[in-house]
Amino acid sequence: MCAVSYLNTVPLVWGLLHDPAQRDIFDLRFAVPSACADQLASGEADIGIVPVIEMGRQKLDYFSGCGIASYGPVRSILLISKVPFSQIRTLATDSGSRTSVMLARIILTEKFGCDPQLISHTPDLAAMLGLADAALLIGDAALRVDPANLPLATLDLGEQWTELTGLPMVFAVWAGHKQHIHEPYGQVFLDSCRYGLAHIEDIVGQEAPARGFPEALVREYLTRYIRFEFSDPHYTAIDTYLKHAAALERTLVQGVSL
Repeated sequence: MCAVSYLNTVPLVWGLLHDPAQRDIFDLRFAVPSACADQLASGEADIGIVPVIEMGRQKLDYFSGCGIASYGPVRSILLISKVPFSQIRTLATDSGSRTSVMLARIILTEKFGCDPQLISHTPDLAAMLGLADAALLIGDAALRVDPANLPLATLDLGEQWTELTGLPMVFAVWAGHKQHIHEPYGQVFLDSCRYGLAHIEDIVGQEAPARGFPEALVREYLTRYIRFEFSDPHYTAIDTYLKHAAALERTLVQGVSL
């Protein structure tokens, strides 16, 4: 089983790692979101925390109850530009991301009328902006940047999505192929999440020094920005995001065919 290695995943897996009642249920490995998706595609993993865009592309089923989402600003998905957003022609994207790359394209196309050429790159802001008009940072790399202190235009893509749709933005879910989706596992994942949320201070105390973040940033990020437990609007949001993504891809195919 594969889980995302970013800070925002820690509460989801905290019970699986630390709760005596849940430890050792799964063989848990960690990777960036795109690598988790690839492990499910190859069969290396049966279940994983999967980017929502890959859930759609691979036709995976997902467990309800919990995942990684936001409602409004998310803080860890930042589009940073040297030029006005409507003039972005090249966008350097974090090579570990897929859902956020599609989200950036949706926002730029639907709100700013542009669909830039994408350049995959390791998450290094200076290098990315040396190659492209704008850069997309996600996860821990984005948390290392303070948008308030950047002399560049910045969009929080969680905030932009909620302004566009009125819905939460769901970034990742526990998912797998149909034969591996067993209902009891869904309760295990939800219990692990709730165990993590009940031990936020333990998480802050461990993860802040391990990742080189101030404790206040970790605490605020996990309690203010990231939403872990899902309700009906989150499932609507998943469907809405996938519809926007499919519509964008159809438009591009038609444009090429013309």
